[in-house]
Formats: sequence, C-alpha cells, structure tokens
Amino acid sequence: MKKPNFGSYHIRKWYLQIEDTLAGETGAPPDGNPLRKIVMAACIHNPFAGRYVEDLSPFIGPSPDLGREFGRRIHEAAQGQAIESYGKAVLVGIDGEYEHGNALLTNPAANPVRDAVGGGKSWVPSTGKRGGPGTSIDIPLAHKDALYVRSHYDTVTAQFNDAPNRDELLVIWAFATRGRLNARLGGLKASEIKGEDGLH
Repeated sequence: MKKPNFGSYHIRKWYLQIEDTLAGETGAPPDGNPLRKIVMAACIHNPFAGRYVEDLSPFIGPSPDLGREFGRRIHEAAQGQAIESYGKAVLVGIDGEYEHGNALLTNPAANPVRDAVGGGKSWVPSTGKRGGPGTSIDIPLAHKDALYVRSHYDTVTAQFNDAPNRDELLVIWAFATRGRLNARLGGLKASEIKGEDGLH
C-alpha cells in the first residue's frame, strides 16, 4: 500500500493535454471560434490490484474530492472559455480490474465535475480498458446538456508515456469548448437545446 497524499488516494501524477484547432482538416477556416479540447488525468494507486474485492465502496466514497479537483483544474485549463462537451475514461494497469477504474467514474465522482462546468443535463459518455504505459485511449465527447446535438459528437485521443503501472489506474476527463469545426450533418443545434431531459 502506498501512503495517501490526496485525501484517501495516492496520486503519483497529474496530466494535462490541450489542443486548439484553428482550421479544418482541409484547411477551411472555422465557423466561429477555434475548438479547444482538454484532457486531464490523475494517475492513482490501485489498492485492489492483484486481488478480488467484493466491496469497492471505500474507493467510491471519497471520490467527490477527486471530482472537485478535476473541476478546479478544468477551470484553469479552459482559461475563461465555456465548456460545452465532456467525456470520461479510465485506463487500468494490468494487475487491476476494469471495475476498479469504473468505481471512480460513477456519479459521486462525476457530479462535482458537472457542477464545475456549469451543470450537465446529459450523461457523460464513457469508455475504458486495461493496459500499460504508453497505451492510447480514445475518449468520446458529447454535448453536456443534450445528447442529440450531432455537432458535438467527437473524440479525443490521449496517451500517457509512463502510466499506468501495473498497480495504478488513470482517471481521465476530456472537455471541449464547442462542437466540431464546420459541422454540417443537421440535427438539433446547440442553440436549440431545451435542457429538459439531457437529450434535447
């Protein structure tokens, strides 16, 4: 066991990845502001690595503290820009179970992140897998208030060169400040969101 250094968790490292897209793939100028995508991750010791544990509540219980820290960090990374899309993922070291990572993506951890980005009516698209250092992961993005907004269906890829170790996991959140540049597939527009049920 590693000694906790962040509440109940031992965090070895925080990661931050930012990309700003100023033009489309063919060089077309944007239909508005550039697109900023932000990925942040916490590399956390997995106390359940190498063994089966039925009750994961000791891991889930303090997870709102983790969510609040992600929320604080997204404010810094966004630099005043509003967040319109989000997604989450977990990458679990090979001595752990996928379930161990999912324990830190549940609502107790996610709700403070929603609060930090001004609320979110829609569920957060999620993915995950097991792997070692250098494993890449694609994180889905969708509009935070209405899943039917096609312009905001997107993906961001992240890679962490020295994590996770066998007894670690990476909790990963991704955000975007707008939908895809020059999205033109129809459907509900972001400006038409009712915000009633997380879909429309």
